[in-house]
Amino acid sequence: MAKWGEGDPRWIVEERPDATNVNNWHWTEKNAGPWSQDKFKELFSNLKITNNLADLKVNEIDKCEGEASANNRKGKLIFFYEWNLHLKWSGTSESGKTYSGTFKIPNISEENDVSEFDITVSIDHDDDDDEGTQIKKVLLKDGVATVRSQLAKYVTELKQEFTKGMILPKKDEVKPNNVVNHTSGFNKNKVNMMPVVSDKKQLGTKLDVTTINDTQKFQCKAIEFYDALTRIEMVTAFTHGPVKVDLFKNGTFQLFGGNISGEFLELEPGKKIVQTWRYKAWPPGHHSTVTLSMEEKSDHTEVTLKQTGVPTSEAEVTKGNWQRYYWDSMKQTFGFGSFIH
Repeated sequence: MAKWGEGDPRWIVEERPDATNVNNWHWTEKNAGPWSQDKFKELFSNLKITNNLADLKVNEIDKCEGEASANNRKGKLIFFYEWNLHLKWSGTSESGKTYSGTFKIPNISEENDVSEFDITVSIDHDDDDDEGTQIKKVLLKDGVATVRSQLAKYVTELKQEFTKGMILPKKDEVKPNNVVNHTSGFNKNKVNMMPVVSDKKQLGTKLDVTTINDTQKFQCKAIEFYDALTRIEMVTAFTHGPVKVDLFKNGTFQLFGGNISGEFLELEPGKKIVQTWRYKAWPPGHHSTVTLSMEEKSDHTEVTLKQTGVPTSEAEVTKGNWQRYYWDSMKQTFGFGSFIH
């Protein structure tokens, strides 16, 4: 909500040169169904299942039922998809015997993480066929892992493909071909990346590090803040450039043209994100650890940042860049920053 007597920027219709969906207020939708079907065919045609027991592969899609769409509502990207897939597989054992069967995935949807998709395996063989039984065990481990990896690619590429053009620039906003300075991340001219030598007699160098602490208030639900930092379409929107987000434990991320990168250590939706985090110009191999804790209040969400292992010489500029490139940009992009005072 805005201050008394002032307009809430989310309610103000701004001019756009093309007069299209001003301020991204109206609901817009793109049908992602045909694209998804083509993508599934690409991902699951002659897909080799790596293992040491048999020559196995996914041949083709036997059944593909469902739908997918990308939606822009009030500047927020929302993806809906629900699919039921049956995949044919075949293989040859070490003895030369051929086998075949099906992978079934009935619950591919945005309501579940890729790791939660149910994947079952069927195999056409006699119950007393020991070799077939061993192959099924391989399929339950290596086969399911391979299929799940391809499904993760589908989700990532769906969001990357349909993020394009969904969030339209506002009046006087920087155009995509002019965002190099903004998306390049942190200001290299202000950052001295030389490590601090704590002992001149030491043969190597020891990096002097410190901890950054910060607390911010956002006018949104805790889960909305969490989504803004983990859903690829929302991360793309507030960073204004291509990103990589593999949302699972030990999954990696890259933001601001690769200048910021790291790995997810803990993910608790609406509660906490723990990640390794490094700036590209830091000494090779040096990572800090970022902990973002979310506490939902009656009218806002309080976010606490703790970043350990930050080079001391860059602590001030790093904290300032969190404010500029994360907090301010998120508040401006998603309307998380208006309060009654």
